[in-house]
Amino acid sequence: MEFVQPIRDRKAIDRMKKVLKSQNIRDYLLFVLGINSGLRVSDLLALRVSDVIDGNGVVKDRISMREKKTGKSKNFPIGKNAKKAIQEYAETIEAEGDMPLFRSRRGNYAITRVQAYRILNEAARTVGIKEKIGTHTLRKTFGYHAYKSGYDLSQIQKLLNHSSPGVTLRYIGITQDQLDEIYMRLDL
Repeated sequence: MEFVQPIRDRKAIDRMKKVLKSQNIRDYLLFVLGINSGLRVSDLLALRVSDVIDGNGVVKDRISMREKKTGKSKNFPIGKNAKKAIQEYAETIEAEGDMPLFRSRRGNYAITRVQAYRILNEAARTVGIKEKIGTHTLRKTFGYHAYKSGYDLSQIQKLLNHSSPGVTLRYIGITQDQLDEIYMRLDL
């Protein structure tokens, strides 16, 4: 498996959203929900319509699920951008509760990790992103931008279920140059 990077540039994120939305609203939702939830792709692809939309067709306020890798329960709020993307997607499909959220065009099952990888890579290349991009990029982008927005590293570590702050820093792509910048800028 190749080591992938987060998408660091917010303008590149916006370009990815625009490209994906123009191509396929499902793929747009995959990207938006992925970068706003920090879920692993296996958990994203396992989501059902009923996990995000109630029986009356209203987008839920929270997602409650059990992570595949860890078996831990996860319950988190759905932000406004993700909610809007879910609503737009729901308007384009005949949403049945038990249906996979990211349904394949070929049947009533979720798209595969490979298909998700292709979708993200194609969009990234279209908008000129040169770094290695993969399905894990969504989760890393969430962590990276949470860190850069000033959220406490220990909270990000907990959200991503990492064992140490060092693991989280490496995971989200905080490089030695960026750490060295702290010394240079602080210069007391």
